[in-house]
Amino acid sequence: MSHEDDPHPMPEIAGDHADEALEHAKDALRTTLVRRRRQQDARRLATSACGIARQTTDLVASLGLQAGDAVAAYVSRKDEPGTHPTLDVLHDAGLEILLPVLGAALDRRWGHYTGMADLAQRAPNRPLEPVESDGGPELLAQARLILVPALAVDDEGYRLGLGGGWYDRTLLHAAPDAAVFAVVYDEEAHHAPLPRAAHDVPVGGVLTPTSWWT
Repeated sequence: MSHEDDPHPMPEIAGDHADEALEHAKDALRTTLVRRRRQQDARRLATSACGIARQTTDLVASLGLQAGDAVAAYVSRKDEPGTHPTLDVLHDAGLEILLPVLGAALDRRWGHYTGMADLAQRAPNRPLEPVESDGGPELLAQARLILVPALAVDDEGYRLGLGGGWYDRTLLHAAPDAAVFAVVYDEEAHHAPLPRAAHDVPVGGVLTPTSWWT
């Protein structure tokens, strides 16, 4: 990683200025990471998606999950580590798959995955979602494994998302013993300490196209 890709240390500024500086640091880092993702070619995207499916299958087995157990996942967007093959593998294994259904503002709801053909894009730049939601944020408590998107994860488990805090609020409803894994490309793991706010919720593990660890 080049020096320019590393987050700059947060200045010691009090009050609203500190919050503003924190968000500026996060936004600058997001811009760098998103730009890097957009440079990938189609072959690497496809290979990474297959790798994510293999690693998730291994993780599911290690956790002892069985048919009927619930897994919360998400539908990847272009340039993200692909989850489409993963969703099909989990579905074929008989696992119950919960997917986010994005409502107005920060409304947090979940629907069930029954196949790619049953998903719809509700608005531009939004991921595919179940047509109907099956419950609110409390439904997440059923999931034994939770896969969440991220742009980077540091060694303390703090992730950088796309902004908005949807997952930070959502993860408050996870079961205490749920395995929460951020999904990133290999070079986005073991990131230098990420800028963080008091409300940021760390994950318990990282999954990449080539490995996973807690």
